[in-house]
Amino acid sequence: MNIPKDTMPAPAATANRTAAQNLKAPHHVPLVEVTRDGLVESIHYGSLIALHKNGTTAAEAGEPDAPMYPRSSLKPLQAVALLKAGLDIPQNLLALTAASHSGAQMHRDGATEILKLHGLTEAALANSTDLPYGVQEREEWLRAGNGPTQIAQNCSGKHASMAAVCIINGWPVEGYLHPEHPLQVLVRDTITDLTGEEAAAVSTDGCGTPLFAHSLHGMARAYGRLAAADASTDEGKVAHAMRRFPEMVAGEGRDVTALMRAVPGLLAKDGFEGLQLVGLPDGTGVAVKISDGGDRARMPVTVEVLRRLGVDGGSLDTLQSPPVLGGGLPVGELRAAHIFSN
Repeated sequence: MNIPKDTMPAPAATANRTAAQNLKAPHHVPLVEVTRDGLVESIHYGSLIALHKNGTTAAEAGEPDAPMYPRSSLKPLQAVALLKAGLDIPQNLLALTAASHSGAQMHRDGATEILKLHGLTEAALANSTDLPYGVQEREEWLRAGNGPTQIAQNCSGKHASMAAVCIINGWPVEGYLHPEHPLQVLVRDTITDLTGEEAAAVSTDGCGTPLFAHSLHGMARAYGRLAAADASTDEGKVAHAMRRFPEMVAGEGRDVTALMRAVPGLLAKDGFEGLQLVGLPDGTGVAVKISDGGDRARMPVTVEVLRRLGVDGGSLDTLQSPPVLGGGLPVGELRAAHIFSN
């Protein structure tokens, strides 16, 4: 196969982008209210679904069957594809493969280790450059006089493993992000299998990987499958690694890491533009999309859905959103809007 060396989109990707332009905007509904001294100051709209293992709906709001880009919440599904392609690395590094990490030393070292295990260097990476994603990690990085790099970028674990899989299979490392590269064909097919849906559109994610549009319904189905999978399967291996090393999936101080620590057996991954995905051990999947991309609104509505599903309320108390402040004192809150149906 001749993998193009330029950055022009493949014809298939161009066609799918045209198709995406013809899709109608979904009908989102109020999901989260921001109050200040009793007055609702702001409202975040969105859609959500909680899906039982048998396919029945436990809760929903908005338009959960509308196509959307899952962004980094696709990473655990991409990691399953990499295992299918022969990736065999320690569990902490597999968790990093599914991560949007904060860019701490352990994250940067982990991505470098994946590369070294397969005879590669940072030069093999094709992801974008960036500063560490975590606030504290970014400040420490800048104080040390560092600038944007590919290793510091939050997707470096995934990209290191993608390059590694190319070495394992004898595929060209150069061009591994091209939609027609055998790696990305396998990723696409794996995501289709796990979600039970064909991609409605294809674009490019912020880090450079092909990005497939799926519904919240399909993504909830996929996370339920991962969370309930036997530990011997590729799906189960990814889920187990993420739950065992939640600090590698995000980082200290990040809500996704805190959520997995708070609820035993729960699988969680966020995504840019207001995405939150959760899988429970019984096979229930939860998918939330905040329409304005507001990151602060993900967790309040996710916690409310988990409470409705019977997840231990005490374990969720530590995940309450920071209060709305006035003069440095709490004067309001972010709270779930009570509109989703049961």
